[in-house]
Amino acid sequence: MNKILIANRGEIAVRIIRACREQGLQSIAVYSECDRTALHVRLADEAYPIGPNPAVESYLNINRIVDVARQAGADAVHPGYGFLAENDAFADACREGGLIFVGPSPEAIALMGSKTAARAVAIRAGVPVVPGTTEPVLESATPEELAARAGEIGYPLLVKAVAGGGGKGMRAVDSSSELLTAVQTARSEAHSSFGDSAVYFERRLVKPRHVEVQLLADGYGTILPFVERECSIQRRHQKLVEETPSLAVSRTLREEMTSAAARIAALAGYTNAGTIEFLLDESTGRAFFLEMNTRLQVEHPITEMVTGVDLVAAQLAIARGERLTLDPHRLLEPAGHAIECRVYAEDPDANFLPSPGRITHLRPPAGPGVRDDSGVTEGSEIPVFYDSLVSKVASWGSNRPLAVARMARALAEYQIRGIKTTIPFFLRLLKDADFLAGRFDTTFVERLLGRHAGDRPDPLSVEARTIALMAVALQALHSEAPVPTASADGWKERARFEGLREWPTA
Repeated sequence: MNKILIANRGEIAVRIIRACREQGLQSIAVYSECDRTALHVRLADEAYPIGPNPAVESYLNINRIVDVARQAGADAVHPGYGFLAENDAFADACREGGLIFVGPSPEAIALMGSKTAARAVAIRAGVPVVPGTTEPVLESATPEELAARAGEIGYPLLVKAVAGGGGKGMRAVDSSSELLTAVQTARSEAHSSFGDSAVYFERRLVKPRHVEVQLLADGYGTILPFVERECSIQRRHQKLVEETPSLAVSRTLREEMTSAAARIAALAGYTNAGTIEFLLDESTGRAFFLEMNTRLQVEHPITEMVTGVDLVAAQLAIARGERLTLDPHRLLEPAGHAIECRVYAEDPDANFLPSPGRITHLRPPAGPGVRDDSGVTEGSEIPVFYDSLVSKVASWGSNRPLAVARMARALAEYQIRGIKTTIPFFLRLLKDADFLAGRFDTTFVERLLGRHAGDRPDPLSVEARTIALMAVALQALHSEAPVPTASADGWKERARFEGLREWPTA
């Protein structure tokens, strides 16, 4: 394996290109029209155009990417995260085209990509799952049948898409009067986002924590789980801040979760990098299986910082057929504490509306214990066509207070002009007493935003900004193509103009 095509863009493409260079491998970038001068294109050994700006015509075009890989003489394809990373048809097309897919098999992707099938695997592995339906709810189910199924699970519950993720096709239901509308809305959104309208029911835990276990698995039966990551700081089911280790996980619970994750991966016949996600129930302290992400996670840098393992290099080694030789005990004993903040081109004072545009000035943070994974430079354009992630700032410290202090220092140093970013939100978060004490769950961000509602700008200015952004969106729609519902992020298909669907409030 000597030549790798990276089927992605932005910071993750840059990350993989650098890993290839360190291992003496040639890297091939692909790009849409608006990414012609992007950083990943400039850094790669070779770069090839793959189509117009809409993702469905470029980064989601399986045939085009495979054709380019073969024409360029690539041995392998690394999908990164998002786009086609969890698409079993893409993995299969690579295999049929004689290319090594740097990830799990198409069969494992298909199995664990279905939430109901993945729940069945977890049950077989003896891992608790959140109470819910074991099969998709039938399209032909009558309102009475839906109510009966929901009644068996109990309220509050979630109607969830079987495919995809990232909060798409998910609706919370507090009572039977809301059920039918929630099912119809979730089905519609699931179909438009993933091409699959299947949904199922799941009990909604009250104030859970979202904790996940990173895995590496080789082709010889070795499965290595890592120390957990805490991912509860999220908005609309989209992660914003991650840290490792979790303050909510004891040594005993860590052993239970990592053992459960390894059993699930073994039953799935899993290889390469993946992550098992859990929900921690506040009332019982139990961990319930949520889903598996069959790819490299966005938040992988913090695991690298506390374990010293290069996860992308490990992915490439596994794809080459090498055995894992890491000490399994060291992976469960973190060296210090690490935190990651995802810097988006969004305006936190305007209901997190997208803020596309050109970066006119950029000075990223640096210094002891700080890492900035970025796919942009000064002069880069943040396009409207893809996810708005600008960079991922990660900090490390010998303990959590030091990691938090370094993150606050790094974000205060971060200079970026020309676009709005989520940095002001993170600076408020890092000063919050509950965050500093580790008193948070998946509903924390909504409460935090409520406490700072008075800090938002005048509603008229917000309205004016919304109208301006909608004009940009409509112009793009008119001049390019229908808005693609898939995007370049790692939390599966996130809609391009998600923020525009909600009118901001003062």
